[in-house]
Formats: sequence, structure tokens, C-alpha cells
Amino acid sequence: MAVVLNQRAHDHARGLIVAGRYVIDDRDAWSEHQPSTRRENEFIERHGIAEYARWHLGIDEEQGEDKKSRYKFPYGDFEVLHRCGLLAAESRAGQRRYYDIELAVAHLHGMLEALQRTG
Repeated sequence: MAVVLNQRAHDHARGLIVAGRYVIDDRDAWSEHQPSTRRENEFIERHGIAEYARWHLGIDEEQGEDKKSRYKFPYGDFEVLHRCGLLAAESRAGQRRYYDIELAVAHLHGMLEALQRTG
């Protein structure tokens, strides 16, 4: 499986952080906060697959552009970025040796930490 960084999603995540559209939640909260399959499908129906892709930091290049399975490493709930989503993505990317994604997520996490220190 060839999973690469979705630069468009990374840019979107950075923009959410800069705009203050994030939640500093507990590391283990992602299972509660990540969108359900139903919510994902509703989002795609309303906004399209391209907008859905902006909420996923990885792209599986072996999957078709119109497939949900193409998009990996979600980081938010389609409204705000979740710290727990970033931490989950960072861990999974490291385990699977997707270093470009792991580094990009670490950068986003670092942005959040810097804002916490100054805020």
C-alpha cells in the first residue's frame, strides 16, 4: 500500500489551528470523537469527497479518488481539529513507517503545544 502525505489536508489542518478551530482533548478520546461511518457518509453527501479528503492526512494512491478507503489518518470531526486525532494519526503513521505523515503530524502537534504554552 502506497500511502503518502495529503498536503492539502496538512495545509487545512494548519489553517484550523491558526484560526483557533481545535480541541485540546485527552490522548485516548479519539474513539469517542472521531466521526461515525454514518456521519462520514452524510458529510460526503453534503460536501463531496474532495472536502472529505481535506480531513485526512494520508492518501492511499492505490485506491480510486472517489473511494473513502483512499483517505487515511483522520484528524478532526469535520468542524474542528482534535488533538487526540493527531496523536492517533502520529502513532499509527509511525507504526506503519509512513515517515512523511508522521513528521507532518508531529509538526501540527508542535503547533498546538506552542499555542498552549503562549495561551
